Amino acid sequence: MNETYKIQVQDLVDDLKAVFTHAGLGGEAGEYKLLTQSFLYKFLNDKFLYQAKLLDESNTYENLLSMGEDDYDWLLEDIGTSTAWLKSDQLIETLHRQQNEATFYESFENTLNQIAIDNNDIFSVHTDGDTAIRLFDERLITDTISDSSKRNEVAKAIINLLARVKFDETIFSQGFDFFSTLFEYMIKDYNKDGGGKYAEYYTPHSVAKIIADILVGNDQPSNVRIYDPSAGSGTLLMNLASRIGVDKTTVYSQDISQKSSNLLRLNLILNGLQHSIHNIVQGNTIIANRHPEKMDYIVSNPPFKLDFSEWRDRVESLPEASERFFAGVPKVPAKSKDKMAIYELFVQHIIYSLKPDGQAAVVLPTGFITAQSGIDKTIRQHLVDNQMLAGVVSMPSNIFATTGTNVSILFIDKKTRAMSSSSMPQTSEPRSRKARTKRPCSLLRKSRRSSKPLSRKKPSRTFLLLSLMRISRRKTTLSAQVNTLTLRSTMWISQQKSLKQR
Repeated sequence: MNETYKIQVQDLVDDLKAVFTHAGLGGEAGEYKLLTQSFLYKFLNDKFLYQAKLLDESNTYENLLSMGEDDYDWLLEDIGTSTAWLKSDQLIETLHRQQNEATFYESFENTLNQIAIDNNDIFSVHTDGDTAIRLFDERLITDTISDSSKRNEVAKAIINLLARVKFDETIFSQGFDFFSTLFEYMIKDYNKDGGGKYAEYYTPHSVAKIIADILVGNDQPSNVRIYDPSAGSGTLLMNLASRIGVDKTTVYSQDISQKSSNLLRLNLILNGLQHSIHNIVQGNTIIANRHPEKMDYIVSNPPFKLDFSEWRDRVESLPEASERFFAGVPKVPAKSKDKMAIYELFVQHIIYSLKPDGQAAVVLPTGFITAQSGIDKTIRQHLVDNQMLAGVVSMPSNIFATTGTNVSILFIDKKTRAMSSSSMPQTSEPRSRKARTKRPCSLLRKSRRSSKPLSRKKPSRTFLLLSLMRISRRKTTLSAQVNTLTLRSTMWISQQKSLKQR
């Protein structure tokens, strides 16, 4: 990664935030909209100019201004879907020259509004009711800056910052590692405690990378569908798409949060996955599933507990409920409704949504692994009986900074029938209680004993419980940088002699 360009982009983000803080928006909901949409405008503007010059070195800004209408239309056709289409009067340099207008902020808003309209067919996210959510808010400055006397000042400050920095071929030639770091830096203040009840489900980039590495292993999939039913800003999806190849994947997502869906769209654009934007759906996955097609890979870090008592009965009445939620729907408790285990619905939905040879990884509370009754146990038994349980990763307790819940990652693999007779006793020949429970229980106890706060002096370990079939096939060794510490993912592997005997 080019550190100079990384610092340049991060400085732009910091300078934009300083403008918004000065305008009284520091930490408020409107700040993230102004930041992400201003940055998106900059990225699309400079990428458009970059694509135009790739076609012809003479396509400079000045020449674009003087280009005839027919020639400009041909240019847009040649650029295709590689980036958004911008007219010459919508470019940042044009606005920069108009900033002394009395109502410049209106020109700024009108420009973004028209760009959104012109690119609505490719760059819009849709709700589960099929309402389009455009690239840019129609009244971005007006609705965010309540003091009308400050609107011009903010709009001018934005356009001056955007015009000062130039994104060129060096930026656009960067890969996933560059843009994932940039994206995390840009949204880090909106995925902490102040980000609301969904912020705790943000998945660190390092954890998402481990998940992608384990899921894909040595495979070389192509032309696959990858899906997240609780996508958030898309960290899991982006890591998986990068691991497989953005030209080999089509991304599908759904999330109830409009903010998260907008951030995911930005993430897709940064990483060259704009062809999948039309597959982003903002809505309730459980009661309004808009992706009925079966998926090759599913990754998800769903909400663990949430009050869904108001629509709980609707879930049971869905036509596909008996198959999709085979283990049942959690009952509404007499009190503490906010602790309803909604993750149980997501796990079942994920199993239902996989292709017959599909694979999945789901972040869950570790209690799911140890529960001895109820829906959790029924789901686990279903996975074992159908030979779909590929493994479990038990993570350190504070790996997700905003929640103290112990979490594990459940790996599901329909393709390899991972828990075969080579690594799982057959029900027709049950072993003794002692033999049946010794290995997994001892590992889980060890995992719980080791779940201590991360320390630079004594880093926590990441415990993996994986089927011997997958271990022998992939021989995975994983490292991930988490909270500046390296977590070594240690495989629990039997001796090769023992493996051959099974």
